[in-house]
Amino acid sequence: MMKPNDIPTPFYIVYEEKLRLNLELIARVKKEAGVNIIMAFKANALWKTFPIIKEYVRDSTASSLNEMRLGNEELGGEVHSYCPAYTDDTIVPFMEGSTHLTFNSISQYLRFKPAVDRHNAGDGNGKVSTGLRVNPQCSVIETDIYNPALPGSRFGVTADMIGSELPEGLEGLHFHSLCESSSYDLERVLQAFEQQFGRYLPSVKWVNMGGGHLMTRADYDVEHLIKLLRDFKARYPWLNVIMEPGSAFTWQTGDLITSVVDVVENQGIKTAIIDASFACHMPDCLEMPYKPAIAESIEPDGSAPEYRLGGNSCLSGDFVGDWSFAAPLKVGDRLTLKDMNHYTTVKTTMFNGISHPSIVFCDRNGDCRYLREFDYNDYKSRMS
Repeated sequence: MMKPNDIPTPFYIVYEEKLRLNLELIARVKKEAGVNIIMAFKANALWKTFPIIKEYVRDSTASSLNEMRLGNEELGGEVHSYCPAYTDDTIVPFMEGSTHLTFNSISQYLRFKPAVDRHNAGDGNGKVSTGLRVNPQCSVIETDIYNPALPGSRFGVTADMIGSELPEGLEGLHFHSLCESSSYDLERVLQAFEQQFGRYLPSVKWVNMGGGHLMTRADYDVEHLIKLLRDFKARYPWLNVIMEPGSAFTWQTGDLITSVVDVVENQGIKTAIIDASFACHMPDCLEMPYKPAIAESIEPDGSAPEYRLGGNSCLSGDFVGDWSFAAPLKVGDRLTLKDMNHYTTVKTTMFNGISHPSIVFCDRNGDCRYLREFDYNDYKSRMS
């Protein structure tokens, strides 16, 4: 077996021990709060790690037919699907592969209700439970690109659009207003949800509280979350409560290991160019934006060498900075960009034909193996 230092850069690395710690906490919340916590593929789809994940969680949430199929094939539990818009071509496969199907608008639900009714009237146990996404209009996210509660949002319906009662046949309500948020953010959203949509709860069987619950973050108040969920269930004991976090499953469970391939200086700014790319391999650093932690960096003291990191693509904005280091960086130095196992591999691109980092798994004993290596054929096969 390999050790991390034996592996050529760039590569993502996933640590089994850290993954299990997150899964154990999620399983505890699920049990103590009496809710169903399912995994969102949009944050993590490394299916070769699913044998570990399904020891704790087998249900998933999907927003595409590909994600739905992956859930059925590799986790084998319930699949809760939500898509902003279904089509005549996708509605039947979604019904056939999902246990729960959430519609984004009343018009979508009414358009496809006859198909759902025909499906559910058929033989077998493949009935699908339908729900409606609602928008509590409670904004707790500062970054607009990740905020589904912005004015004019295309996600979900507001209470005034529903009227006195839900359309016949709906069995659930779904809201998603969080992004790497706290239990106190959920408390605010939940209060708005109950105020606006509480009158519909006696007529449904389940409520899906969406994703964004970063319960595995070190400063997250897990006990407050459990109490919040227990209190909600006490008010509505007939409801099955569902949560579908993404980042929480793989938060702080893996890194991106890169090497410095050149150091350039322009107008007093030093940039260490690495053999990976923010644009291609860490897109949230530019979208959020945020500066990832680097294990080898130090706190700036005014005298330590300071560098930007530049990605190895032709995009002018493919850089993030600045970091300080105990010694000047040089070609061949390895840098560990921390917490790169959520919203990374699912969002990467092959812009510029940049070589894709390998994906490596490190078990509890510190032994590593490749989950996937990429080559020219991976790039070429995406083109026509």
